[in-house]
Amino acid sequence: MAQLQRVAIAPNQQFDDHIQLTDAQGHYLQRVLRLQVGDRFIAMDGSQWWLAEIQDGFRANMLEILPAAADVSATITLIMAMPKQGMDDIVRQATELGVSTIVPVQSDRTLLKPSAQKLDRWQRIVQEAAEQSERQHIPMVMDPQGAIAALGATTASHRYICTARGDRPSLLSVAQRDCKNLQDVAIAVGPEGGWSEAEVQEAIACGYQPVSLGRHILRAITAPLVALSILTAVLEDESL
Repeated sequence: MAQLQRVAIAPNQQFDDHIQLTDAQGHYLQRVLRLQVGDRFIAMDGSQWWLAEIQDGFRANMLEILPAAADVSATITLIMAMPKQGMDDIVRQATELGVSTIVPVQSDRTLLKPSAQKLDRWQRIVQEAAEQSERQHIPMVMDPQGAIAALGATTASHRYICTARGDRPSLLSVAQRDCKNLQDVAIAVGPEGGWSEAEVQEAIACGYQPVSLGRHILRAITAPLVALSILTAVLEDESL
């Protein structure tokens, strides 16, 4: 089914035996891709895939349930201080790398204050990236919040905060140590200039382990992708 277009749908678009496409979805399938009545695509709602067939108007019939592609074996929450530029690319690539939830935060050194339109845009980007990368689940972008509140709110069993300075164990070594129990992970990545000392201490008090992403100082738009790459590589390594 890899050759079929994938379309993410919301629960309120699903009925007993059909899907009501949005104007944007109908336009894309029929005007941009030139699909006709009777042509098929894959509908995905974040937990299930269906083989669907276009009918008249913006309606598609659900023909059968399909086996969804394998997804990352753990739930990964990315808590990240928002950079001044590059957030669109981060949410897109984080989705490709298997993130479950993205929590944008305003840290002591964060300048960006996104509008509601930005938040809508980020969720659309996530949806498009999930379709493109054949994710079984569509990640959620949460409303921005303060760093201290976000760090304290997670219930993940394994919590890591990435720090650029200090003698910290590498995320790779820690993730490999914990790999047998990595089912629910929170990874916190700071802004340009790093987390403040108060934020690091608050994270430690909330059960986070400080970790390093390597010897070099990474930009705020690079660090979350490196962290997610390390986590997904460990989770997909069947030899561990």
